Amino acid sequence: MKSVKNIQKITKAMKMVAASKLRAVQTRTENSRGLWQPFTALLGDAPSVDVKKNVIVAITSDKGLCGGINSTSVKVSRALHKLTSGPEKESKYVILGEKGKVQLVRDSRKSIEMTVTELQKNPINYTQIAVLADDILKNVEYDALRVIFNKFHSVISFKPTIVTILSPEVAEKESEAGGKIGDLDSYEIEGGETKSEILQNLAEFQFSCVLYNGALENACSELGARMSAMDSSSRNAGDMLDRLTLTYNRTRQASITTELIEIISGASALEG
Repeated sequence: MKSVKNIQKITKAMKMVAASKLRAVQTRTENSRGLWQPFTALLGDAPSVDVKKNVIVAITSDKGLCGGINSTSVKVSRALHKLTSGPEKESKYVILGEKGKVQLVRDSRKSIEMTVTELQKNPINYTQIAVLADDILKNVEYDALRVIFNKFHSVISFKPTIVTILSPEVAEKESEAGGKIGDLDSYEIEGGETKSEILQNLAEFQFSCVLYNGALENACSELGARMSAMDSSSRNAGDMLDRLTLTYNRTRQASITTELIEIISGASALEG
């Protein structure tokens, strides 16, 4: 009973800590959504594009005790890896977060190109993510980057989301094929830059913005899931404590009753 009470205190404290952190992160998450959505409006999102080199960027958490949020990301990553793999195709992982790394390394060790942990050790900011995005782009060859994260809806609701960023070369091919990117031709380009250079800059900036929003969305979802999990744990601990208290009282009462019967029986025997 004492152990259960101590565990209940810990789970309640963890719920309160997650709630206080969530308030701060949620505002920044909602503000960050406006960063990458204009890119989708301009370039479009092409999740079904068929390319040879796919890189799956899976965003997960470093800590557990947050429900099935990491398992969901890993399941989606594995399913996407199967879809984008083939005889003439190459699909690699870039994993952000310790929990995703632990799960994917079991069956996809050879496909993991890069791992990053302790991303949330300090509050997430754009400068930190921009440096990380630049590092990923320098070390990974890709035709399409597919960023997987959990989009925050509410404390009890999050949705696995995939955002696709095409390489400048593939984007130009899609443009020539009459895709959404063809709308770029209607813009006037200043400064002497070519369409290829503009697409290169847009792809890099789009990736850093998507990664920034994805990291914040996932952090928000993690804190919400942890709040929900710790609330359930606290209630379960309370139910267990009630059952243990009932069992303890029944056992104690039975023991007292037995002792009284023995005393009365002994007294009756002496009188007889």
